Amino acid sequence: MAKLGPAGYSPYPVAVTEGVLTPPPGKALMFNEIVDEEIAMREAAKAMLTRDNPTIFPGPQVLYAWNEEAKEKAKLVRKMAEVLGAKIIPMYDYRPKYPKIDPEKEINPNHPNLTIWHNKIKACIFIGVHCHYANVALKIIRAETDCFTIAMCSMAGHEDAMITLRDQHVEDLEKFIKIAEEVKKELGK
Repeated sequence: MAKLGPAGYSPYPVAVTEGVLTPPPGKALMFNEIVDEEIAMREAAKAMLTRDNPTIFPGPQVLYAWNEEAKEKAKLVRKMAEVLGAKIIPMYDYRPKYPKIDPEKEINPNHPNLTIWHNKIKACIFIGVHCHYANVALKIIRAETDCFTIAMCSMAGHEDAMITLRDQHVEDLEKFIKIAEEVKKELGK
């Protein structure tokens, strides 16, 4: 079962070895439970609106204007950040920077747990991050931080996130923003 961390010392069992799998199409994963997408969106918005230093980590699939959907998603990420009162820290460069990474100098250290620790981030959204990188990063974050992770994936999702929303495209981001606005009003923010 995926638990809010820190989950213990690494190596920690990854969610899939604990029987947690990505949700089927049209559903979402919230901790280890398959739920309706709207329920997960409401909880994701609530986490971002109530936890310290909410941050959105957009990746190359959103940051680079490689197609029309990416351009529109980038605009929606900015709107999402405004609604959620979230910072945006781009994750545009995954290339290894050996032998040492200095998180004080790097815009985006390759180890997102360093970024989360340094910025005291307690809730974050990964969006447009390539799946291979998101999978590794979410495992590290779950094992070594207490950050509430949300993955908005354009493909199948990520089992190591606290909430994973799969098949997220422009219309889904618009829906999330509307839900976040509703949750924000309900919370009196």
